[in-house]
Amino acid sequence: MSEIDSRAVVSPRARLSGGVRVGAGAFVGDDVELGDDCVVMPQAVIQGPSRFGPRNVFHPLCSVGAEPQDLKYKGERTELVAGESNVYREFVTINRGTAFGGGTTRIGNHNLFMSFAHVGHDSQVGSHTIFVNGATLAGHVEVADHATVGAYSTVHQFCRVGRHAYIGALTAITKDVAPFALVVDARDVHCYGVNTVGLERQGFDADRLKTIERAFRLLLRSKLNTSQALEQMRAELDGSADVRELIEFIESAQRGLIK
Repeated sequence: MSEIDSRAVVSPRARLSGGVRVGAGAFVGDDVELGDDCVVMPQAVIQGPSRFGPRNVFHPLCSVGAEPQDLKYKGERTELVAGESNVYREFVTINRGTAFGGGTTRIGNHNLFMSFAHVGHDSQVGSHTIFVNGATLAGHVEVADHATVGAYSTVHQFCRVGRHAYIGALTAITKDVAPFALVVDARDVHCYGVNTVGLERQGFDADRLKTIERAFRLLLRSKLNTSQALEQMRAELDGSADVRELIEFIESAQRGLIK
């Protein structure tokens, strides 16, 4: 059974599963679906159409599932779909999709959105990501599993951030960020190598890290251009699934690659 504070506003068109708690002054709008044991803290706002799996936690003053901030949006039905165990801290904003972008903003599982983080319309966020305070995605951005977007960093529309990538604070991203990469600097953005600490925390062993680092040396520190570096990776490191992922990501980049 759900526990709803008498001072909360919950639409009769919302669907709340068992164990949901809604605090004083919270707002749960039309066509919102909350899975088991979700927690909506006081003054949180959830709008729909939006669907959330179990154990999502909405902190005070977050706004999740609002209309997209896009001038092309004319009120058509679009949605936000999120998995389980995500945390939305204070003043986080996550917008629904647009018809142009496929209609759906998606959030995976076990993500942490720290205060003032923003996910724009039609973005696709994987699982186990961290958005540090003020991290911002424009519309149509893809962020893969285990990536970190640093404090007050911005990611331009249609860019992609690969798995296990780390974007340092105050970094403006206007091209794709490769899987496993460490990208920092507020003014002159470069890839400085491998996100070693993050990969170690995820259980990457020494041999696996060494192979990824060899691939990045070819990409960043050799005198080869990108195409030549990829060919060299294939020749020397083709047995590594991580390297194959890196190669496929780079070859599919539409906006270039930060190096």
